[in-house]
Amino acid sequence: MEQSKVCGCTGIRSCLVCEQTVKNHGKGKDNTVVAHLPGEVWQYCPVCRKAWSKTDLQQHPVTCESHKGNSLDFHGIEILENFISSQEEMDIVRKIDMWDWKASQSGRQKQDFGPKVNFKKRKLRSDCFTGLPPFSKVLVGKMNLVPCLATFRPIEQCHLEYIPERGSSIDPHFDDWWVWGERLVTLNLLSSSYIIFTYNPTEEENNDSLQQLPAVSVPMPQRSLLVVYGDARFKWMHSVPRNAITSRRIAITYRELSEQFSEGGENFEVGKKVLEIAETYQGEVVK
Repeated sequence: MEQSKVCGCTGIRSCLVCEQTVKNHGKGKDNTVVAHLPGEVWQYCPVCRKAWSKTDLQQHPVTCESHKGNSLDFHGIEILENFISSQEEMDIVRKIDMWDWKASQSGRQKQDFGPKVNFKKRKLRSDCFTGLPPFSKVLVGKMNLVPCLATFRPIEQCHLEYIPERGSSIDPHFDDWWVWGERLVTLNLLSSSYIIFTYNPTEEENNDSLQQLPAVSVPMPQRSLLVVYGDARFKWMHSVPRNAITSRRIAITYRELSEQFSEGGENFEVGKKVLEIAETYQGEVVK
């Protein structure tokens, strides 16, 4: 689908807005790539850290007594519930909404704070980057108190807004490995949701047993912090289907640089400069 004037969709991606526009023009195209869940989906339990074929994660507090059926060890997920208070959430959303939103793919809107990345040429530009926004200084400091995030120094922050009326979603994908490091950290605001992980075997692993691994649904409670690392980061693609969005949701995702931008890496000087800018915490949205 060519880029629509009413949304930010390009290529094969679409949202409810442009699908309705196409339908009204009689072209009959309906390209809902992630409109629904994949076939078999198991539920991840943050208590026992396993995915189960039958479970009930609607109960609070979550216990493991209701788990039934088969289970799968699922590594690389940390969920910190109530990472911020409801008042902190309101304050952050108010500050976010003071910036302009930009239309993005598949019914989302976005705001970016970070260096410009040319993924094809593998280049990083910091000339338009003024740092992470001021409110993130406290949040990152709080993250660093969590053992798995003690050394986390983000240089990129992305806000994504999901709204059910637009059919907001995001296709299965890996976040780039060349520029972004192991840990992906997301603060989930305004509503609870879930994220779907689907296994993507390498050529060496490409066999029938791995092809048949179920998708895994990981809960994202409102005001929770989700940390994705290890196998969940590098072996499983992640997505958010349309029916995971029941009301307005804002996801704040923080990313760190890969090892090649750290001390001893081939792009250390570039990484050092970008990190210094990020940690001024005086940033404005990158246009």
